[in-house]
Amino acid sequence: MNTAASEVVDEAPYTIDYRPGLDLHGRAEATAMGLMERLVRLYRDKTTDQAPAPWIEPVANYRDDALWEAERDLLFKTIPMPLALSVELDAPNSYKALEVLGIPVVMTRDGQGQVHAMLNVCRHRGAEVCDAGRGRSRAMVCKYHAWSYAMDGRLQALYGGTTFGEFDTSTRGMIQLPCEERHGVVFVVLTPGGALDLDAWLGDMGQVLEDLRLHELVPFSSRMMPGPNWKVVAEGYLEGYHFASLHKDTVFKKNLGNLSAFDSFGPHARVAFGLRPLAEAASTPPETWAPADCVGPIVWVFPGLSIAGGWRDRMSVSLPIPGLTRDATVTEQRIMTRNNLSSEREVHEVEFMRDWFYDVVYGEDYLTGYSVQRGVNALPEDDTQIFGRNEIGVQHFHRALNALMAERADGVHPQPRVVP
Repeated sequence: MNTAASEVVDEAPYTIDYRPGLDLHGRAEATAMGLMERLVRLYRDKTTDQAPAPWIEPVANYRDDALWEAERDLLFKTIPMPLALSVELDAPNSYKALEVLGIPVVMTRDGQGQVHAMLNVCRHRGAEVCDAGRGRSRAMVCKYHAWSYAMDGRLQALYGGTTFGEFDTSTRGMIQLPCEERHGVVFVVLTPGGALDLDAWLGDMGQVLEDLRLHELVPFSSRMMPGPNWKVVAEGYLEGYHFASLHKDTVFKKNLGNLSAFDSFGPHARVAFGLRPLAEAASTPPETWAPADCVGPIVWVFPGLSIAGGWRDRMSVSLPIPGLTRDATVTEQRIMTRNNLSSEREVHEVEFMRDWFYDVVYGEDYLTGYSVQRGVNALPEDDTQIFGRNEIGVQHFHRALNALMAERADGVHPQPRVVP
């Protein structure tokens, strides 16, 4: 390419283009066409998937500190948390470290390719061993006193060992957390010795994840984003009723508002939004349809892994992590691509997408979520919110949450308030 042509390309404006990136075939193709058929039918009928009736949700469930502690202890510390994608541990001797509910966690892929999860805590004096983020190393070395751990958590060496004194080093490995890699996701239970049964937990959601082929993704970026109460955050991912108003200059330019096909898989869900090309496709024969151009699925793994745009060449994978208090979360927002980027232009395009998604989610969704949190804090304690029939994903989220909390009731922690 000559210099003049290159300058023209570089100066061309970047946009958010929804381009297909996943070759749909077999079961995945049948699922995509089924979702497209449902959305076309809903579009023609000027409606959307709906719950049987509106749902009443007590505002006390967003502002009760004791309930938040119950959610932390009974839910988040006992269920499989989707803390990483397999491709984030992209090679032997790689790691990813993050904090969840104040608990420092490190996940590793050892030299044999096996995945592990541990408390990111040195067994000498309790310092964190790995800095937050991703990296590669043949050993994890604590910066405080240089105790060195193998990538499976075994204590393998300590500085000044001849002067430290004798002890059984096999008893001082990093504390293991139950962990399993499945369908391109690394699941971790935050309680040492806790139960981990992914077949029971995922159910049919396992097939949904498998069809996304997450193990083929290429990580591009990861950013942390502050947010309000975890339930307020979750609700925003699960309905498109707000697109036309809150996102009128952003998401609504690509998506049709208040139009989605909803499916539940135990506590998990898939919300398939209608993209704007669906309006034209609805008047064409099915054999001409391209679901990846017309359907925007969000796959939601409880309690909060959001996989948006899984059929596209560039996608957003977000993990809202509850904070230390009921009114705070931290979301890890990751941008993934289906292929390695081959030009500077492509890199700039994905950088633009990365910033666009951050600005939309934080600047529009989460800032509005903060106002929701202030609002429910200001309302009378016995007041309620109401979720419409068209907010079926939000309703399902609360039903699933209430059911999981009831299953884990211990007679000590409070339960969510429920309006009959």
